[in-house]
Amino acid sequence: MKRSFSLLEIIIVITLVGFLYTIFIPKTNPNKLDEITNRISLYLSYVRFKAMIDDKYDENDTLWHKKRWTIKFFRCRNKEDGIYFTIYSDKNKTGHPSIEDTLKDPLTKKYIYSSNYCQENEKNSEYVLLTKKFNIEDISIDCNSTTSLGQLSFGSDGRIYSKLSNFENEFYEYEIEKECKISIKSKNGKEKEIKIYPNSGFIE
Repeated sequence: MKRSFSLLEIIIVITLVGFLYTIFIPKTNPNKLDEITNRISLYLSYVRFKAMIDDKYDENDTLWHKKRWTIKFFRCRNKEDGIYFTIYSDKNKTGHPSIEDTLKDPLTKKYIYSSNYCQENEKNSEYVLLTKKFNIEDISIDCNSTTSLGQLSFGSDGRIYSKLSNFENEFYEYEIEKECKISIKSKNGKEKEIKIYPNSGFIE
């Protein structure tokens, strides 16, 4: 019996969903808040499936949990530049993701990454620049356990975490056990919400 998705199957599904989404998105005056909400929802599904097929468990590493696949939201270095996000696995367990740690967008083949300078370039996806690209003013995660804007980390067993412990053998600390909401607020005052459910990882 087949127990999990292959990476190829995930990429095909993501590509098809992205293609259909592109076809049906309005070509004139698109709603940027709707667009980025749908895109973040898609990325959340992608990173969850990536985590399920890429088990980070290592019996010889008491900090292996630090390498779980994570989506994290940051403020740019210059306050006026706003907010961005990155999807990564922290291989060096430093808490500071580099481009080498980052997941690539299967549609654009670009890294889902930015430095805190929030500058566009050929290697990185423009979609991570939430303020510059989509006029997003604020992001809040109601299950946030960090001092940053927030993150969600995914385990291969389907569990979701609001933070990854810096201490040895604390594999299951900060697991979310109830519905978690990501609120996305645009500069025009409008707001959208994404819900993530524990255990199932269902995204609404």
